[in-house]
Amino acid sequence: MLENLHVKNLALIDEIEVEFCPGLNILTGETGAGKSILLGSVNLALGGKYSADLLRTGAKFGLVELTFSGIEGALLEQLESMDVYPEDGRIVLSRKLLTGRSTSKINGETVSMGLLKDVASLLIDIHGQHEHQSLLHKKNHLAFLDLYAGDAVKKWKEQTETAYREYQRLSKKLEESRLDEQEQKRELSLAQFEVGEIEEAGLSDGEDEELEQTYRRMLDGKRITEGIAEAYRYTSEDSSSNASDLLSRAIRALQDVAECDGQGGQLYAQLSEIDDLLNDFNRELSEYAKTFEFSDEEFYETESRLNEINHLKSKYGNSVSEILAYCEKRKQRLTELEDYEQYMQELFREVKKAKETYDSCAKKLSEARKKAAVPFVEKIKKGLLDLNFLDTRFEMRFSELKERSAGGIDDAEFYLSTNPGEALRPMGTAASGGELSRIMLVIKTVVADKEDTPTLIFDEIDTGISGITAGKVAEKMHLIGESRQVLCITHLAQIAAMADAHYAIEKAANASSTRTQIHILEEEESVQELARLLGGAKITKNILESAREMKELAKREI
Repeated sequence: MLENLHVKNLALIDEIEVEFCPGLNILTGETGAGKSILLGSVNLALGGKYSADLLRTGAKFGLVELTFSGIEGALLEQLESMDVYPEDGRIVLSRKLLTGRSTSKINGETVSMGLLKDVASLLIDIHGQHEHQSLLHKKNHLAFLDLYAGDAVKKWKEQTETAYREYQRLSKKLEESRLDEQEQKRELSLAQFEVGEIEEAGLSDGEDEELEQTYRRMLDGKRITEGIAEAYRYTSEDSSSNASDLLSRAIRALQDVAECDGQGGQLYAQLSEIDDLLNDFNRELSEYAKTFEFSDEEFYETESRLNEINHLKSKYGNSVSEILAYCEKRKQRLTELEDYEQYMQELFREVKKAKETYDSCAKKLSEARKKAAVPFVEKIKKGLLDLNFLDTRFEMRFSELKERSAGGIDDAEFYLSTNPGEALRPMGTAASGGELSRIMLVIKTVVADKEDTPTLIFDEIDTGISGITAGKVAEKMHLIGESRQVLCITHLAQIAAMADAHYAIEKAANASSTRTQIHILEEEESVQELARLLGGAKITKNILESAREMKELAKREI
């Protein structure tokens, strides 16, 4: 669950830190107090879009940090598969916001935005004020079903997508391979020429790199050999005063000294060692000089070969290995063109087989979806009944797409009737905004049961509802809170009364600044807040008693 939220220097928030509780956490406050800013902060920590104008005026940076606890079981396995390891069962997601950029961390380690979003999607699900509008687009209906069905359709979805990609690849290849007789002859002639030119060159893999290295040594050879010769002359060849001869003279001069004096003997030994090292050096220098011995003819041959290879590179690839790979590809094309009719027949057979494979996978995917749709629809219908949709009929209708797609052949849509005797119609035309909001709550609940997302956030799910329906929504929210943590921003007292933990979001202003604050309410404070929600600015004794009674009734229902 979400254990802690820490926000610093964002919009009206100077710095706040709040500890959340298990179950149903309710957040209430006046319009403009900063509820949306608080939710926006959570979104930022989960990888939401950021712009520098979100920073508090005068602040150099902003910070949002979420701490999740109780990480275990399947959730732990999923995180570990992403190389994310909780510390003492906790995951800390943080995002530091600077002017024009941001940095994301998980448990103190900097991570990519992609990984942050992937991890966040396992830990928390946010239902925003306008998310119910996604129900207006039928393409999302199938996505909700697939999310609910999970592993029951996952395998067939993957196989269908793979089969579709292969079918598309072969279909494109078939289309591109269609040639008339003149085009066939022209391409055959070109392929024969290219293969002949490459094979005639007799290339060997890596030859270009070796030749280039040799050519560079040849170009530098003159300067190098001059330096080697000069060094060799000073150490060994100069008849008048080379280092080797001079050392030999010095050794002979010290020989008598070594026989007479111990220290002189040590110096004699050192000088003899230097003479040995110099002789070794001269031998190695001589061998090194031989590696730069080449003729003009060898230089010309190397240069010509390099020019030939570079010419082929300009036409067929950036390296000899690429040229040879291109040659193999053209040989394959030659084989195809030389027996073009047989090649096309084989290609037709491959396309037909790929189509059959796709159709088989897509059919099995469709069957799996329709099977999963039965309990999915039943759970949604039960959830709608719980939310006071008393005479509502709900269906998910399937039809077949006109064209194949990576997602299969299904075109599915929710159908709804909210009044007795009224025909079922597509959801986008049958439901009001308030109804869509409640339906989305039900779908989120059903899908969350499958996903087992530990924390759900609902932002003003009460849009467009009141009275008995509001009470039903409150009961539903508390029911969800029994199996997972729920955070809900609301304006309705009926929902707020069901809270396991009630928080007030307030705006405090002085002469120089305005700040948003949040704190948990004690029992009597919660009653006062319920009274405010019921009565507005003027709270009478009767309103206060109604709020207290509402709180007591909620406790009994819980």
